[in-house]
Amino acid sequence: MSSHTGPTDEPQPASAPGKVAGRASLLLAFLVALAAGAVLCGYEMLRSSANTLFVQAYGKQALPWALGLTLIGVALLTYIYGRLLTILGPRHTLQMTTVLAIVTMLVSYAAIRAGLKPARIVLFIFKESYVVLLIEQIWSYIDSTLDPKAAKRLNGPICGVAGIGAVAGGLVLGRWSQPLGTLNMLLLAAGATTLTVPFLQVLFARFGAPSEGKKKHGGHLALYLFRRERVLLLLIALIASTQVASTILEIAFKSALQDYLPEPDRQNAFSGNYYALINGAAMLFQFVLAPLLLSVFPGRVIHILVPVLNLGALGYMLVASPLWGSAVAYGTFKTLDYSLFRAAKELLYGPLPFDARYRAKEVIDVLGNRFSKGVASLGVTVLQWASVVFSNVAFASIGLCAVTIWLCLAVPLTSAAQRERSS
Repeated sequence: MSSHTGPTDEPQPASAPGKVAGRASLLLAFLVALAAGAVLCGYEMLRSSANTLFVQAYGKQALPWALGLTLIGVALLTYIYGRLLTILGPRHTLQMTTVLAIVTMLVSYAAIRAGLKPARIVLFIFKESYVVLLIEQIWSYIDSTLDPKAAKRLNGPICGVAGIGAVAGGLVLGRWSQPLGTLNMLLLAAGATTLTVPFLQVLFARFGAPSEGKKKHGGHLALYLFRRERVLLLLIALIASTQVASTILEIAFKSALQDYLPEPDRQNAFSGNYYALINGAAMLFQFVLAPLLLSVFPGRVIHILVPVLNLGALGYMLVASPLWGSAVAYGTFKTLDYSLFRAAKELLYGPLPFDARYRAKEVIDVLGNRFSKGVASLGVTVLQWASVVFSNVAFASIGLCAVTIWLCLAVPLTSAAQRERSS
């Protein structure tokens, strides 16, 4: 058992040493939510646009292998992140990776405008990788600076304020994709992401950057912690199961979308409005249900409730039409993932040391997240090459298996967190 204090579902002390509490926590939460909102606003415009541009050039049958290629992109970005964190520290690493993301969007726009077809593949892989890297760095900052008691109260609203940016991005996409064209949405995505920079400047000027504490010699990604912390091993397994479900539902939804709405700009507009609806529903959970449920119930209840609700949505997908069945199941997953699951999961990281919050967390929530997504996509690709036809029922059945594993992992995860707190 590790010597430091582990995560817990038990009530936290009124104020943790070195953490921001009281009225200052409200300002920190607001600033960090604005930064995350700008990232998500740009992402919502980029996500659907990159998908539409890719399918337009390569067809929907190429989606699984393209998602599989994200294994390369996310592994490279995670390694670069670890190196930058060692050299620059958390503050300048977040600033630099944000600027690099903006530059990549602009370069991709220019390359696609010039007729370079492979640029659409690069953009597709990039949009799958960059957003989790930026958002997880922002959450690492929250976990490192916000008092545990304040975190229970504010994690949901932080997601909610950030979600306003995501809703705005979806609405802009729905309104302007047809009159301006899908490719020009990349410029708007870069512009929205640029707003992150001044918010980060104010945030760091007011609250500073978290201290790394005593230096460890366990590598840039702190892989040594996975030998010591059972919680981290269970977390990466749980994240893997959630992302298998997410990938299967995403492929099912986007395949149905291409079948029902093949015209690119119309499809992009529908997609933008759909994601705006998801983010709007998630905001309701973030502002109302997440703070209420996290204050009333232990984290274990939330970690069990979320996969149970997903099982219900997948049951509907089994009997509904392909478009609406996959839309409801995928929307349910994303709504809960953005709100209840995110708020409850981040509480597990708060008491852990710097290396766990900034290095092991990125391995779990960036590399583990996208690696699982890539493996699931490659699995679908291999089966398609073997002439296996995926029906909506097949997609739903795979999703049911993945979510069942998720549910089974939630119990030992929360038990391990409780034991570490007691040790």
